[in-house]
Amino acid sequence: MADTEKKSTSSHEEYKGDTEKGSDIDLNKNISVKIKNPLTGISKDQLLSDVGQFAKERDMTDILDLLKKGALVAQDPSSFETIKELDENEKISLRREITHKWSQPRVLYLTIILCSIGAAVQGWDQTGSNGANLSFPAEFGISPKPGTPDYDKNNWLVGLVNAAPYIASALCGCWLSDPLNFYFGRRGTIFFSAIFCFFPVIGSGLCQTWEQLFVCRLLLGLGMGAKASTVPIFAAENAPASIRGGLVMSWQMWVAFGIFLGFCANLALYKVGRIAWRLQLGSAFLPVVLLLLGIYFCPESPRWYIKKGRYHDAYASLVRLRNTPLQAARDLYYIHTQLQAEADILGKRSNYIVRFIELFTIPRNRRATTAAFIVMIGQQMCGINIIAFYSSTIFVEAGATPLQALLASFGFGLVNFVFAWPAVRTIDTYGRRTLLLFTFPQMAWTLLAAGFCFYIPKSSSAHVGLIALFIFLFAAFYSPGEGPVPFTYSAEVFPLSHREVGMAFAVATNLFWAAVLSLTFPRLLAAFTPTGAFGFYAALNVTAFVLIFLWVPETKQRTLEELDYIFAVPTRTHTKYQLTKALPYWFKRYVFMNKNATLEPLYHFDVRMTADKRGEK
Repeated sequence: MADTEKKSTSSHEEYKGDTEKGSDIDLNKNISVKIKNPLTGISKDQLLSDVGQFAKERDMTDILDLLKKGALVAQDPSSFETIKELDENEKISLRREITHKWSQPRVLYLTIILCSIGAAVQGWDQTGSNGANLSFPAEFGISPKPGTPDYDKNNWLVGLVNAAPYIASALCGCWLSDPLNFYFGRRGTIFFSAIFCFFPVIGSGLCQTWEQLFVCRLLLGLGMGAKASTVPIFAAENAPASIRGGLVMSWQMWVAFGIFLGFCANLALYKVGRIAWRLQLGSAFLPVVLLLLGIYFCPESPRWYIKKGRYHDAYASLVRLRNTPLQAARDLYYIHTQLQAEADILGKRSNYIVRFIELFTIPRNRRATTAAFIVMIGQQMCGINIIAFYSSTIFVEAGATPLQALLASFGFGLVNFVFAWPAVRTIDTYGRRTLLLFTFPQMAWTLLAAGFCFYIPKSSSAHVGLIALFIFLFAAFYSPGEGPVPFTYSAEVFPLSHREVGMAFAVATNLFWAAVLSLTFPRLLAAFTPTGAFGFYAALNVTAFVLIFLWVPETKQRTLEELDYIFAVPTRTHTKYQLTKALPYWFKRYVFMNKNATLEPLYHFDVRMTADKRGEK
């Protein structure tokens, strides 16, 4: 929140009194495992008085009636039918919000489309080097040929060039997102990142030495890191809670589409000749043009405006992003009250270093940081990017011709994109955690199977075909689970005060390990053989499954502010529940097929009645 924010005698002040009496929920140690609406337990008269004070302090008295109605709805969303202040049209709009949750304003979908274009840029940048790996090393005299004196050195150089964007992203690009967001907002940061995804890509196609290509790809990493740290946050902060997962996961779905487009470009340019790699790397500039031209047609994040104390701008943004002014007023006041509660626990920090340290020292933040770290490192260690970066190399290693390798890589990209679509619906119904726990075991066995297929004699027609089959199955299991969840999840879990630096840490973790993969895989492939490399990553999938089961909470269909209560639950409480209740239930239900088995939910909404419903004035 901005330093200019005034301290109001709002409902939150009354709430602080409850804390002193021990009846409230500690946002650092949520022993009761409850999710609380900060407006619960306040009388109607007090609530309306608080809203009036809020409107006066924010110079928003022109929409006071809407704010009052919105606050009444926010206090008890399930009982809006009984609020006599609402007219029939307003009640109809609130009913449709439940029955037609995907019926949202065009501007919201425009925002998501632009975010999707940003994601497609990310994917295309990743796979341009996949096809180029077959030709640019020879162009620059660093082609790793077995048996030559420079074999090991050239392996490392090819890996270094491929890893360059991820090195720059992890060490610099991601961390730039915090100051850029502070000064220029979400849209300004995305525009900045698009500039660095435009010119370095064109420069990559014009390079004359591997050193020049390395530098261009380092500059590309600045844009990739800032964009990956900001776009999911931008989508999460603009989307309503009921469909936030489905909208925010568009980041990974369209990264998959960008990967597919990159493979298409690699294949289409295969027969161009010696300059094919230049066009394969340079073609990624095409979607960036749409991003540069379109981003300022989207509304800025209302939560960023609130953080800056610009409540009028926040309301104007919400009016564009919601179906009715009533819904915009409701969300504005509800976000404000939740952030007031959050600020009392976490404080108002402007020092970047302090906020980074607090990711690990404040218990609520530390749990979010741990969960985001697990899902982000899991995305890299599952092995998906050894395929995305080096599939052409892997298929050539398996005995395919360069053209066959590019065709098989094209198939991988297509499967990766097509199977991401189910997550649009399932991520907000089954939830983030369920998708992760389902997909990791499937990825482990498909990787093992692909690795063992390398033992089939190369003379057999089944050799390349079965390797491709299991790699395609691996992509099919990855795409609806560990594909979309990490960036969606990490964009949600941090409080607004630490969201930019928290997301920067999460994305830096992801891209750092992408750099490690890209740098080491050529050498790992030579040392372990394909079977050993695939088995190594299969074991990491099993490890990730255990970590997610124990330490990653569910976040589906909660507002960003309600997640403060989820991550206030002590880690040992969450772990104990998984081991003593969730695990036995799973065995009873799915191993012993007991249809009567039930699982007590971990989280409960605090349903204390409002004072006026208890008959108080």
